[in-house]
Amino acid sequence: MLLTRLLRRRSGRLLALLLTAALNAWAGASPPGVHLPSAPASPLAKPQSAASAAEDDRAAEDNANLSASARRIYDIGRPRLLQVRTLLRDQDSQASVGSGSLVGPDGLILTNYHVVSQVALEPQRYRLNFQTVDGVTGALQLVAFDVVHDLALVRMAKPPAAVAARGLFEFRPAATPLAQGERIFSLGNPLDVGFVVVEGTYNGLVERSFLPQILFSGSLNPGMSGGPVLDDKGHIVGVNVATRRDGQQISFLVPAEFAQALIARGAQAKPITGPVEAEMARQLLAHQQQLTSRFVALPWRETKHAHYSVPVPQEDFMRCWGSSNPSESKGLSFERSDCQMDTAIFINESLRTGDLAVRHEVYDGSKLGALRFAQEAGQSFRNEGMGRRTHDLSAPKCQEDFVESAGLPMRTVMCLRAYRHLPGLYDVAVLSQSVDARTEGVQGRFDARGVSFQNAMLLASHYLQGFAWKRSP
Repeated sequence: MLLTRLLRRRSGRLLALLLTAALNAWAGASPPGVHLPSAPASPLAKPQSAASAAEDDRAAEDNANLSASARRIYDIGRPRLLQVRTLLRDQDSQASVGSGSLVGPDGLILTNYHVVSQVALEPQRYRLNFQTVDGVTGALQLVAFDVVHDLALVRMAKPPAAVAARGLFEFRPAATPLAQGERIFSLGNPLDVGFVVVEGTYNGLVERSFLPQILFSGSLNPGMSGGPVLDDKGHIVGVNVATRRDGQQISFLVPAEFAQALIARGAQAKPITGPVEAEMARQLLAHQQQLTSRFVALPWRETKHAHYSVPVPQEDFMRCWGSSNPSESKGLSFERSDCQMDTAIFINESLRTGDLAVRHEVYDGSKLGALRFAQEAGQSFRNEGMGRRTHDLSAPKCQEDFVESAGLPMRTVMCLRAYRHLPGLYDVAVLSQSVDARTEGVQGRFDARGVSFQNAMLLASHYLQGFAWKRSP
């Protein structure tokens, strides 16, 4: 599963996570403050050839050109680059910070939804502020958002008199797409330490991702969320959004087309002063309809198990990983497949939604005997958690029954949890275990987060139909 970190800097717990990530990044390198001695020159070392020297000169020249490009891009972006700050309503203490770009003459600013989510969901507790590179500050108002693609528009409540003189960011024309390997430049304010430019490489769209994201080979850090990513002419090609926690310089951008679409429909919008949940639910319902339709249209992949067909999804927008215990194991033998989507939609710090997961385990208990196998299989079924009531979700409502799919009898539990603040959305979980054999079996689980009731039923039925009993040859 792809592990991404949202790039909004928060205090407290997030700071500890950042320190942990930094320590992990040092693994295998010299500890800070420790200098390893240089190795002595080998008496067999050959002198540098003229060709090698020329290559070194060209590399130095390329590096100088790249640095000059970064300076030029920063100079272009500097007047219209901002920090977006979430402050407590009744004081100036900041709860989180991100970045943004000036895209409208009336002080319209593009950023990430997750940067402003606290204000969107709890306006009675939080407010927004901005600060430019040269220190101009002021209040912001939320005017539009795209929760699915993690984008938002905010506007200066009282634009400074000279805001028009700063100029606006423009977008790269769609008719001239980037080629893989082109240099692009990310702007933002990482960790609230100052505005920076980060050179990196455009590497196309992330493969097998339902929501399009640009793969950016460059270092993004918390606080850069919402900042623009520019081509060599200073045109926006994407928006900073996330990075891998288990990799280096593996970062992700929202493609510019989604930002342009949000600006087209939200540039003239009035400030949002009421609850946002109804509009958020509308966007999520549209997303889940597209996701469900694509998922059920794909056939299940063939499995090679001798006695069972199990539902394993295509990897069009999911990634599947497999595991098993050693063949010499004296207990229960199993093979496992775990398939998940890389992307989930950020709602708040404790809620992600809009994704699917499918997994199964095939058991062989011939070394245990029927009684012990039944005990272990039963315990495996009982170990599955179905969630509990939270601030965002209701307690699960579950139904258990015995069903049959293509000759395979199964014990099945289906649970629904309603979204307490997003009307019409549910999480559904389906757990099923075969009951046809004394010392072997299969157990599977399907989860969908943020779907309508109708699609929850459709997905559950589609999943169960993927199980079947195979006649031995």
